Amino acid sequence: MITAVWALFSVLFVTQVYPLVWLLLYSFKSDEEILDGSFFSLPNKMLWSNYSNAFVSGNYLMSLFNSILVTGATLIVVVALGSMASYAMTRFKWRYGGLFMAAFMIGIMIPHQSVLLPLLILFKNMGILNTYLALILPYIAFAIPMAVFILSGFLRSIPYEMEESAFMDGASVYRLFFSIILPIMKPPIMTVVILTFISVWNEYIKASILVSSSELKTLPFGVYSFISQFSTNYGSMGAFLVMSAAPVVIFYFFMAQRITRGMVAGAVKG
Repeated sequence: MITAVWALFSVLFVTQVYPLVWLLLYSFKSDEEILDGSFFSLPNKMLWSNYSNAFVSGNYLMSLFNSILVTGATLIVVVALGSMASYAMTRFKWRYGGLFMAAFMIGIMIPHQSVLLPLLILFKNMGILNTYLALILPYIAFAIPMAVFILSGFLRSIPYEMEESAFMDGASVYRLFFSIILPIMKPPIMTVVILTFISVWNEYIKASILVSSSELKTLPFGVYSFISQFSTNYGSMGAFLVMSAAPVVIFYFFMAQRITRGMVAGAVKG
């Protein structure tokens, strides 16, 4: 039994880690080495020039800034609105609470591709097409349902007696939420932050349609800087992909344990 478990973990480790190792080796190879089909071979010479070329020609800093701005703004709004909406729908007894919760859950099931054309027309009429808002608003809209799902599941596990005693001591709803409930919600909030960060940082389809200016492009578009009509710089493209993926890998590596804690905390009840 133990052997089978270790074998399973070994297979999972190889399938998950190998693509990252392969991409790292890919980024140091010349175009000739890449095109000869030797996927498992080490580079004959470590071409650090691929990284310098990716940094300069790929406008890495500008794309990095755009990704940080869009992702950061999305995270702030999603955490703020998601936590308050979850608290209102799970802790207050009001007539339409269940209806609003159902609407959020339906939002999880809506395919992103099905709303791209309506969003394109809507944002064009609003005059915000090809701006940061054209990216941030859809990212917020699609991230909040999952945030509500995770946070509301956690809030249902918190006993009401804690709030009742605070109310009896004269605490207002806002004081109760910000001083008592919000600190307790740190594990699931970290889960929401990490999952939203990864999805927004790597998002491509909406950004490719709603933004056309090269000055607003995020990191997933940097690879096109190395593709022309007659040639492709594969080595620099690989280096740019490594630099684009590095923040996500580092962020996830340090925060992975918090994801587990948040998921377990939100699954205690309901």
